[in-house]
Amino acid sequence: MLQETQDREQIIARVAALDIGKAEVVCCVRVPHESRPGRRLQEVDTYSTMTRSLLGMADRLHSLGVTRVVMEATSDYWKPVFWVLEAAGFETWLVNARDVKHLPGRPKTDKLDAVWLCKVAERQMIRPSFVPPPQIRRLRDVTRYRADLVGARTAEKNRAEKLLEDAQIKISVVASDLFGVSGRAMMAALIAGERSPAALAQLARTRLRTRIPALQEAFTGHFTDHHAFLLDKMLARVDGINTDIAELDARIEEMIAPFAQAAARLDEIPGIGPVAAAIIIAEIGTDMTRFPTAGHRRPGRSSRPGSRSPPGRRKAAAPPGTATSISPASWARPSSERPGPTPSSGSATGGSPAAAAPRKPSSPPAAPSSSSSGTCCLTPTPATPTSAATSTTSALTPSGASAPTSTSSKPSATRSPSNPPPDQHLHPSPAPLALCRALPHAR
Repeated sequence: MLQETQDREQIIARVAALDIGKAEVVCCVRVPHESRPGRRLQEVDTYSTMTRSLLGMADRLHSLGVTRVVMEATSDYWKPVFWVLEAAGFETWLVNARDVKHLPGRPKTDKLDAVWLCKVAERQMIRPSFVPPPQIRRLRDVTRYRADLVGARTAEKNRAEKLLEDAQIKISVVASDLFGVSGRAMMAALIAGERSPAALAQLARTRLRTRIPALQEAFTGHFTDHHAFLLDKMLARVDGINTDIAELDARIEEMIAPFAQAAARLDEIPGIGPVAAAIIIAEIGTDMTRFPTAGHRRPGRSSRPGSRSPPGRRKAAAPPGTATSISPASWARPSSERPGPTPSSGSATGGSPAAAAPRKPSSPPAAPSSSSSGTCCLTPTPATPTSAATSTTSALTPSGASAPTSTSSKPSATRSPSNPPPDQHLHPSPAPLALCRALPHAR
C-alpha cells in the first residue's frame, strides 16, 4: 500500500560546485530561474588556478548570490581555492570524492563532474569533511613537517648502519643504540682515522664496558677512508635534522600555548605525551561539536589507506590484548609508564576474539579526474536533467530540478588532505573515548 511520507525536498537555492585540477577549475553554478518558479538556471565556466582568476571567480559567485561552494578533495590543489573562497566569505565545503562518484558507464569529464557535484550539493545529499580553522591548520603544518623530519632522520640512521655492515663493523650487534653516547664516540673515532679494535672498544661508556671483548670482535673489519667519508656526511645530516626538529619543537610549544589546557588534559591520558597531545590537537582541533560521536573522531582514521586482501584469503583475528587500529598509543611514552591492557568486552584492546574480528576491507580510492578546458557561450538549452548533465557549453541555461539517479552515501576510508567522515558503525576504541573526556564540547 502506498503511504504518504513526510519527506520534503530541500534545495539550496544558490550553490556552486568546483572540479579542481592543477591548472584549471571548472565551476558549475545553479540558481533559481527568475521568471519560472521551480526551474533552475545553470552556468558552467572554466577558470585558471592563478590567484587573480580565482578572485574573479569569487566576484562572479558573489554577483550570482551563491551562498555555498562545494569542492572535492583533489590532492593538495583544493587548498588555495578553498582559502581564497573562505576569505571571500563563502560557506565552503570540502567533500570526499567517494561520496559523489559517477554511476558506472556514465561519461566523465571535468564539466560533467562539476555539474554532478552541484546537483548533489543543492539537494544536500553530501556532508562536508572536517577542515580545521587557520590557527589549527598552521599547527598541523608544523607537526606534520616534524613527523617527516623524524622519518628522514630514521632513514639516514639506517643508511649509516648499512654502511658499517658493508665495512664489516658490527657495532649494532653488541650495542642496542648505535647512535647513543658510546656509539657516536666510536663512529667519530672511526671517521678521525682510528682503526684499532682495542682502542675503539675502550670508548664504551657505562654498562657497555662490560662487553669490551665483544666490541673488539665487532670492530675487526675493513673500514676504509671511503667509508669514513660517507659516514661523516650521514652523521652531519643526522645532526642537522636533530637541530631542525629541536627548532620545530620550540615552535610547536609556542603555537600550542592557546590550547595549553586541552594539551594538559590529553597529557593525562596513559600513552599520550606532550608531542602526541600536540599532534592530536593539530589533527582534530579542540571543538568536538564538529563530530557527532566518538567514532567520528576516531584517531588515526586519516592515516590508514584503504586495503584489499588477496582473493580467497582472510586476515586472522587479532588476539585479545592487541590493538587493531592506529591510535595515539603509537606515540606512547616509555613502556615503564604504560599501564597493562585491561580486558573488556567489545573494546579494541581486550575482550573475546570475536570482538577483535577484522573489518571488511574498503574499496580503493577513486582516481582523480584530469583537467580539461572549453569555451563559454550563452545558449539556452531544453530544461531536462539529461541535457544539464551532458551539455558541453558554459551558459546560464534552464535545467530540470529532479533528483539525481544515484549517489554513494557510503563513508570513505581513504586518506584525504582533510579528515574524512569516518564510518558511523565502527565501535570507538578506549583511546577515542578518553579523547571524549579530555576534549569536551565547546562551552
